[in-house]
Amino acid sequence: MPSSLLLEVLFIFLFSGVPLSHALQEVHVSRETIGKISAASKMMQCSAAVDLLFLIDGSHSVGKGSFERSKHFAITVCDALDINPERVRVGAMQFSSAPRLEFPLDALSSQQEVKAKIKRMVFKGGRTETGLALKYLLRQGFPGGRNASVPQILVVVTDGRSQGHVALPAKQLKERRITIFAVGVRFPRWEELHTLASEPRERHVLTAEQVEDATNGLLSALSASALCTAASPDCEVQPHPCEHKTLETVRELVGSARCWRGSRGSKAVLAAVCPFSSWKRVYRSHHSTCYRTTCPGACDSQPCQNGGTCLPEGLDKYHCLCPPAFRGEANCAPKLSLECRIDILFLLASSAGTTPEGFLRAKAFVKRFVQVSLSEDSRTRVGVAWYSGELAVAVPVGEYRDVPALLESLDSLPFRGGATLTGSALRQAAEQGFGSAARTGQDRPRRVLVLLTESPSQDEVASPARHARARELLLLGVGTEAVRAELEEITGSPKHVLVYTGPRDLFHRIPELQGKLCGQPRPGCQARSLDLLFLLDASISVGPENFAQMQSFVRSLTLQFDVNPDVTQVGLVVYGGRVRTAFGLDTHLTRAAVLRAMSQAPYLGGVGSAGTALLHVYDKVMTVQRGARPGVPKAVVLLTGGMGAEDAAVPVQKLRNNGVSVLVVGVGPVLREALRRLAGPRDSLIHVASYADLRYHQDELLAWICAEARQPVSLCKPSPCLHEGTCILRNGSYRCECRDGWQGPHCGNRSLRGDAPKARGSHPEPAEGQQPYPSQQPPRRPGRPGH
Repeated sequence: MPSSLLLEVLFIFLFSGVPLSHALQEVHVSRETIGKISAASKMMQCSAAVDLLFLIDGSHSVGKGSFERSKHFAITVCDALDINPERVRVGAMQFSSAPRLEFPLDALSSQQEVKAKIKRMVFKGGRTETGLALKYLLRQGFPGGRNASVPQILVVVTDGRSQGHVALPAKQLKERRITIFAVGVRFPRWEELHTLASEPRERHVLTAEQVEDATNGLLSALSASALCTAASPDCEVQPHPCEHKTLETVRELVGSARCWRGSRGSKAVLAAVCPFSSWKRVYRSHHSTCYRTTCPGACDSQPCQNGGTCLPEGLDKYHCLCPPAFRGEANCAPKLSLECRIDILFLLASSAGTTPEGFLRAKAFVKRFVQVSLSEDSRTRVGVAWYSGELAVAVPVGEYRDVPALLESLDSLPFRGGATLTGSALRQAAEQGFGSAARTGQDRPRRVLVLLTESPSQDEVASPARHARARELLLLGVGTEAVRAELEEITGSPKHVLVYTGPRDLFHRIPELQGKLCGQPRPGCQARSLDLLFLLDASISVGPENFAQMQSFVRSLTLQFDVNPDVTQVGLVVYGGRVRTAFGLDTHLTRAAVLRAMSQAPYLGGVGSAGTALLHVYDKVMTVQRGARPGVPKAVVLLTGGMGAEDAAVPVQKLRNNGVSVLVVGVGPVLREALRRLAGPRDSLIHVASYADLRYHQDELLAWICAEARQPVSLCKPSPCLHEGTCILRNGSYRCECRDGWQGPHCGNRSLRGDAPKARGSHPEPAEGQQPYPSQQPPRRPGRPGH
């Protein structure tokens, strides 16, 4: 046989056994929404009187495996049905060459009995005679059913490959007001499923290969007829874009080749040009809309701060997977206990103008403040009042047993509605809100009234506010832009007003509020989280005397920052003939310890290389595993005489590209050109004439650091993913895609031999029966106290 003919025959033989199509249904939503769809399918209940009959395909084209999946789908649907003779009745039939009744609608009276009976159904095999099964129902009706006195639901689970006509019997059943759901299994023919299904077809065509999605879709369609309801009134049916995909194998002409063919009537072999084909798989898509029920999730409000990842635990609980610096804290929130002696009364607006949602935000803010600010030995006392037309003191200042009791009282506060009489509430709060705390003289702690409102007052506020301030109350206001002017009038100063733009922004105002409560903030950025590293030139070109002046300067700068693991972390690197980390970002937990360590930093001498030192910072200091915190601004201050900076341009840009701000402080009578090239796009360069003049530039340097602390940051810079994992931003958080051989939220665990590489995602949802991954944090540098 000629070679090209042999090749052509071989192609036909090889592909004759290949399935011609592979069908899929995809709902185009996020992973979080898919999780909500799955969870909502378990929250729905059908208790109305209805007859529901499963008609399950048991033919050879479906196969035994897909038949078992069809049974699993039917059992999952039954979990949502209130099965008893007066409400939901369920029956089942299997069809292949002929229909067979498995059990009628009136045979079983409980959910457990129905599920057990479906589980025991045995695969028949045979031809796919869907039409015969439908005609049986036309003749006999629903076996054991209540006829037309209750709604009748027919759920056909099939691959849509009937060997007879289905359009006419399906139409006749629908004319009898029977609702038909067509649920595909294995590789269904979507055209036949659409022929079987009731209108609107996008609500009645599903696939059993995605059991929880199909269950949700079926129950969502029934909820439109009030046959089913969700457990929570906040759940709602929403449309989502989806598409039915078919993966088809097609033959494609790719060229031609010389071949030899025999000639009829002669024994000659003739040369010819023969076509050469290849096989190709292509997707055919049909875009549609899928209707699914979703319920609010515990992570919707994004409660985890500072780069923490929210892992839902059921429907109303969650767990925060926190970065190392915030591990162990509620919602990864910084623990900034108030050190001053102070009495605080929170005054919450609960009027119609504030709305229930605004009132809930205010309560959540106070709860978060209490959780992160109060400890067992705290000298701060808190009280809570709320108002609309009248003031009500829920918790007088200091009159609670402990912090959990205070939180419980907050949870119980109801929304009131009504008018917004802020002026009246201020006057009453000043006179009644502090209870037994109204002592005089030096024995009385500082008293502060914190007003939270989103609604303009409907009464006059200036006079009541003056009355409150005359009673030596500090007034602070927290609200939206809509009430900024009124809050400034009440508090007497724009500096006493905190304005937020949204729920997450509101919680970020807690450190700022703490700074205002305990006196005027010191210079610096102590109210903001910051990772700050000083890089000092300790080379022979600087000399030991000038190095000592640099040490004194950075010590003076450090005094302006609130050093602790949850606000400002400080590290120090020195370089000369070699590069040395004097102490890392997470080495010292207090300002006093940092100051001592700075005094002990060694002078190295030798010829220095700023480029080598910056690369050392990039690789071994400003990394998450060495103490840098995801989602926290990062700054490096390089102090140098300018010698050895010729190789620093590329390393300094690497740091900036990685989300680290770099300020170069060049010391000397003439600013070297090599230092000018390091300034960057924001002119991050300060020229100081001599080392003795460094102290005159402290305010300028502080202003730069504080400006950088306010710049937006990326949770993926520097990357929290270990072992060359890739960090991907997602919905205000991040996930790590791990390389082969590694797994875990931060790619910190080796995959077990034989395991497939896990969810190349860093924060995977735990499998059923597993715990989340609280221990899989990026590892800290060895030697940190407590580790």
